[in-house]
Amino acid sequence: MKKGNTLFFETQPKIRSYAAICGSKEKEGVIGSYADITLSDDMYGESTYEKAECKMLSNAVRLAVEKAALTDADIDVLLSGDLLNQIISASFAARDFQFPFLGLYSACSTMSEGMLLAAALIDGGFAENCVAATGSHFASAERQYRYPLELGCTRPPQSQWTVTGAGGCVISADKGDIRIVNATLGRVRDWGVTDVNNMGAAMAPAAADTLMRHFKDTDTLPEDYDMIITGDLGALGSRILKDLMWEKGYSISENHVDCGEIIYKVIEDEFQGGSGAGCSAVVMNSYVFTKMSAGLYKRVLFAATGALLSTVSSGQGESIPCISHAVQLEADL
Repeated sequence: MKKGNTLFFETQPKIRSYAAICGSKEKEGVIGSYADITLSDDMYGESTYEKAECKMLSNAVRLAVEKAALTDADIDVLLSGDLLNQIISASFAARDFQFPFLGLYSACSTMSEGMLLAAALIDGGFAENCVAATGSHFASAERQYRYPLELGCTRPPQSQWTVTGAGGCVISADKGDIRIVNATLGRVRDWGVTDVNNMGAAMAPAAADTLMRHFKDTDTLPEDYDMIITGDLGALGSRILKDLMWEKGYSISENHVDCGEIIYKVIEDEFQGGSGAGCSAVVMNSYVFTKMSAGLYKRVLFAATGALLSTVSSGQGESIPCISHAVQLEADL
């Protein structure tokens, strides 16, 4: 069933298993004790950062499938993407598996888009088991979107730190104690932000737009959720989001958490916090799902956010279009 821009899943597909890998900086924060693998060397034994990113994503997918007690033959499709040109991390990682692949690009909102599409495929009877996964790497993202690390450029105070990590989950028709109840499709919002370092300010309006439409479509209020978790707005973007919601009559201050704002141990050292497709993927597929499975959170609204820019568009002076997809999750306690 569909109401407004929200898809209601009759069969309520389930999170069957999940896995996450994080880098050396990330393991010092909240997810360090929850991730399946934590790296001491962000090169991950590879010769380039891009190969390391691909290896993290591939291993996160493999771990999720193994934890679900499934084989490649049981998986109907992998839905994945990343930040690099032509989503090479996801495409190259897909070479390691024998199941079909659908490449996605939704920037840092790829995790919620993958979950949304997997749930729709399963609810429609087109699949039994899907994998939704994504990841990012600080060094590869810096090289593509900003400046190579070797230049030693000064980071402005409004910037975020791209998370080194990958996460994925197996979404199934039958087994699992976390259900995907519904999902709200995002709309592209662009408020004219042109600063490629200020991702929080660019993405906050998209998150607000999706959350407000979700509440309207589902006849719920912010207080109906144990946690409203956004993707990677960081400290500044989170404050902007709360202000935008407050202006429209919604108060989310009591239960809103942002993956980018909590992923690092000391946010002052990371400016505005974390970003990147791996940010929400790692937090959700380690900390949040573990807490839900343990019964600490029953109803969670996950709204990852993505900035749909490129180096070409930014170089030509274009503003930054952004999007946010929301997924409502409920745990069987």
